[in-house]
Amino acid sequence: MAAQQKALFLEAIQGPLTVRETDVPAPGPGELLVKVQAAALNPIDWMIQAFGVFVETYPAIIGSDGAGTVVGVGEGVASFSIGDRVAFQGTIDPVQKSIKGTFAHFTTTPAKLAAKIPANVSFESAATLPCTLPTAATVLYNQDESSPSVKLTAPWSEGGKGKYAGKRVLVLGGSSSVGQYVIQLARLSGFSSIIATASPQHTDSLKGLGATHVVDRNLPSETLQAESTRLGGGLFDLVYDAISTQDTMPIGYALTAPGGDFVVVSPPVGLGGEGDPKKKVHMARGLLALPGNEAVGADLLSALPTLLETGDIKPNRTEVLPGGLNAIAGGLERLKNKQVSGTKLVVLPHETA
Repeated sequence: MAAQQKALFLEAIQGPLTVRETDVPAPGPGELLVKVQAAALNPIDWMIQAFGVFVETYPAIIGSDGAGTVVGVGEGVASFSIGDRVAFQGTIDPVQKSIKGTFAHFTTTPAKLAAKIPANVSFESAATLPCTLPTAATVLYNQDESSPSVKLTAPWSEGGKGKYAGKRVLVLGGSSSVGQYVIQLARLSGFSSIIATASPQHTDSLKGLGATHVVDRNLPSETLQAESTRLGGGLFDLVYDAISTQDTMPIGYALTAPGGDFVVVSPPVGLGGEGDPKKKVHMARGLLALPGNEAVGADLLSALPTLLETGDIKPNRTEVLPGGLNAIAGGLERLKNKQVSGTKLVVLPHETA
C-alpha cells in the first residue's frame, strides 16, 4: 500500500475545500485502517464548512459517512480482520475539536464504532447508514437514564419486534435519509399507523419501506394536520420530525398526543410554553461516540449485519457523483440549496483523478 493518498481538506474555518496529497494514517490501539470505497454526503458536512461548527483544528479532512474494506488492524482489536467490509462514522474528537473524516482514500476509525456489512449490500448503499440510521434509532431506543429519549424496546432486542402494535407514529420528512430509517424502525417496532409527509412522487417508495399512508408535505399547515389525524385515527403517540424547521416543529408538536413523544433533529424552536406540558420533546443525537450513546450504539451495530442481510433495514437509494473527491464540493452545495430529494449523494474516493 502506498504511503500517500488523496483526501479532501477543509483548509481553514469557513475556508475552501481542496483535494490534495497527504500521508496514509496508521491505526492506533483499538482502531481500524479502512480503504474508503464509498462516502456519503451529509448535511452536517456543509454545516461544518459554512458555520465553523464542531471542528477547530485545521486543516481538517471532513466527511461523516463511510463504507469500505479493512486494510489494517490496531493493537487490541479482535472483532475485525483485514478484508472485512464495514460501515462507519467519521469521528469527531470533542476535546481536541478535530475530525477524522471519510472524504479520503484511507482513514482510521475506532473498531467499536464500525459495523460489518453483508455481501448483499454494496459499499455505496452501506455508506448511507452510519450517521442517519443512528440518528433515527438512538433517540427511540436508548435506555440510558442520562439520555433524554423515547426509551422504546428496540426491535432487535428480546420482545421488541412488533411490541408497539396499535400505536400511531407520524414521520415529518419521510423521504429524507433519517425519515426513511424512522419509517422502517417503526414498522419493525409494530406501529400500526405509520403516516409520513413527503412529496407525492415518493409515495410508492415510502410505502415500500412501511408507511401506511403518505401525506403531501406541500399542503397548507391546517390541511396537513387534518389529513394526518384523519388517516392516523387521531393524534400520534410518537411524532418524529426529521426536518425540524420553524415551520415543521409547531406542526409536529401539535400532532403529538398528550403524554406522547415528539422527536426533533435540531434544537426545538417555536414550542415555548405551548400546548400540553406532558408532551415529551427529545432531540436526536446520532453520533455514536457521544456519552450516553455507547450501549445503544453497540447494540445497533451488532444487530445491523443481520438487519441488512434479511432486508429488515433497506439502505437509502443513492446517486453516485462522478469524479470522486472532486465532486464533493458541488454535492454539498446541492444539499445546502435543498436540491436533493429521496436519495443520498455518494462519492467513490478512489475515482479521484
